[in-house]
Amino acid sequence: MPEPSPAAGATVAQFPRGVAPAVKETPFIRIDGVTKRFGSFTAVSSVSLEIRKGEIFSLLGGSGCGKTTLLRMLAGFEDPTEGRIFIDGQDMTDLPPYERPVNMMFQSYALFPHMTVERNVAYGLKHADMTASQRADRVREMLALVQLSDLGQRKPHQISGGQRQRVALARALAKQPKVLLLDEPLAALDKKLREATQFELMDIQDRTGTTFIVVTHDQEEAMTLSSRLAVMDKGRIMQIGNATEVYEYPNSKFVAGFIGSINFFDATVRDIKGDMARVDVPELGGPVDARAIPGLVPGQPITLAIRPEKLSLSRTRTDAANAFPGTVRELAYFGKDSLYRILMPSGRILSVNSVNARRVGENERVADWEDAVWLSFDPAAAILLKD
Repeated sequence: MPEPSPAAGATVAQFPRGVAPAVKETPFIRIDGVTKRFGSFTAVSSVSLEIRKGEIFSLLGGSGCGKTTLLRMLAGFEDPTEGRIFIDGQDMTDLPPYERPVNMMFQSYALFPHMTVERNVAYGLKHADMTASQRADRVREMLALVQLSDLGQRKPHQISGGQRQRVALARALAKQPKVLLLDEPLAALDKKLREATQFELMDIQDRTGTTFIVVTHDQEEAMTLSSRLAVMDKGRIMQIGNATEVYEYPNSKFVAGFIGSINFFDATVRDIKGDMARVDVPELGGPVDARAIPGLVPGQPITLAIRPEKLSLSRTRTDAANAFPGTVRELAYFGKDSLYRILMPSGRILSVNSVNARRVGENERVADWEDAVWLSFDPAAAILLKD
């Protein structure tokens, strides 16, 4: 029997196969109806959000979506126009930053260039109720945590960008905050270093148990780091879930288009049988079988979405439920995979990703420029969206 499809509007309430729902628990952080206005501009609009203790939770969105403003309100650098913020059961809304169990790691790292690594890490402890010996022990502990024990006497300009990032992290964690806020923490790093540092951050968070809230515009970063993430747009949260939920089961056209690459098609519902729907898709040249979503009725306009990696490419027609002819118009080789742009008889061009699982030569591609091909995909790969 086919696996039922999550509802289009589902966020954290429904889960794909293999993803178990989390046990309900009292939220460690609760953002309750928070709005922030700057004059006539609304930066954050009626946001309500619950974050569990020990999570790495990401706020993901493009520039101007409100994610950094929301982070700054958590830190106490901005006051909400409306709503309340609670951390560990305590109302933080009116507390100044220095009275909150929160620390923030800035995108620029904000290290003091004239201070050594050790002194940078120790700076946040200067007013802590600690002896000099305790302070020195904490600094050593933090440098060991971020694997910089041998670089304590160097200045920031004498270490790499990735090492500066870890110094900033050690300094932020030195005061043992309940919550660490990270604003685009990996934006200054190159791609390979960024990928490696993502796993370092996850390991450090796991060892400290600190709740991390990360602001990022990088989809892959959010999906790699986060236990859960919230996609934001125009000051609102569009969807909350883990990476699998948000990527495989987007609840709107915006979320589907923002996370990863995707092909969109205008479609019309032809009929519904059980948990399957058949929709007419003129740009593909025929009907498509797809998993139904609640509330569909025959004749209803709808959007069909298919991710490029869910499409199979072959030189001959297959027995797949959904198969359509096309012609290879463009081809790009990326090493691990290839991107094909396929021209359909309707004139529509769609993207197909094909993994290069074998080491092949120029004449052994799945298809080449101007080849006639067949595209196919499973009904479960087709995403139906009402908006």
